[in-house]
Amino acid sequence: MAEKTGADTPTVRKARRPVIRWPGEDARGRSVWTRGRVLAACAVLTAGLLAFPGLVPNTPGRLGSLLESFLPWLGLVIVVLLGLAALRRSATALLALLLPVVAWTALFGGLVRPAQGGDVDLVVVQHNVSDENDDPAGTARALAGAEPDLIALQELLPSALPVYQEELAARYPYHEVRGTVGLWSVHPLSDTRAVDIKPGDIEEYWSRGMRTVVHTPHGEIAAYVAHLPSVRLGTGGFASARRDESAQRLARAIAAEELPRVVLLGDLNGTVEDRGLALLTDWLNVPESGFAFSFPAAFPVARIDQVMARSATVSRIHTLPTAGSDHLPVVAHLRWE
Repeated sequence: MAEKTGADTPTVRKARRPVIRWPGEDARGRSVWTRGRVLAACAVLTAGLLAFPGLVPNTPGRLGSLLESFLPWLGLVIVVLLGLAALRRSATALLALLLPVVAWTALFGGLVRPAQGGDVDLVVVQHNVSDENDDPAGTARALAGAEPDLIALQELLPSALPVYQEELAARYPYHEVRGTVGLWSVHPLSDTRAVDIKPGDIEEYWSRGMRTVVHTPHGEIAAYVAHLPSVRLGTGGFASARRDESAQRLARAIAAEELPRVVLLGDLNGTVEDRGLALLTDWLNVPESGFAFSFPAAFPVARIDQVMARSATVSRIHTLPTAGSDHLPVVAHLRWE
């Protein structure tokens, strides 16, 4: 009798044990609480940046000011993290995301809400008209169309100034210009003077600040119009030293102002969250409603055109359509306190 070869020996296969997973576990056995930890860490970091941007140092490259300039856009980071957490089905990440949501809402939630109703004591327009504006007449008509009480302009060229004067004269019989900034008003103006906000390292002629008194039916207001130096983002970081120095000079002038009511209108080349403008925002109230991103006009990502006030509430701020400049005009409503 022949022996059976190995090939004839029947193969015995062991049955696989069924894999038992707890509800919510993935193929690797990770639960909704153990996966997504990286996303959770990113959420906590985002919350920290929102809540404590001042902890980011300004040296080197003034990174702190750069972060603060675009702080509202961290809301998009929250949205992206929320989508990723949902895809990962990570309860840990979703729970951690409550932190940046609360922080963002605390900082900017008021700007999203509609402005409260009530009387408006003063309507103002702030606009950098651009020294490359090829239609100053059209710009003037667009600004006057908003029917504000005051119109503050920056980058006024001598060649364009007569055009603004002519176009605005009918509705705004009172105006004052110092250097490249000016104010047009439906109310009488007096005691106008230039305000020296020139950084110390600029030697050439440079006049971008003024102060005047507006005589309104509600009393006198000290109106300041300013254009702070530009900032640049380059290989060395966020170059804002000149802007910061100019802001400090302007803040000292406003702090010394004797009239209780003050309004500041200007291209400050910074957002109200930027620590470079901290001395101004310490002294003055900032808008309570509206983001009003004003720059660049083609795709606005920040409001660097500001309206601030003392002894008054800036109840609402919004932009107008583009008017021949790389900035959008900003309209603000003020109520006296």
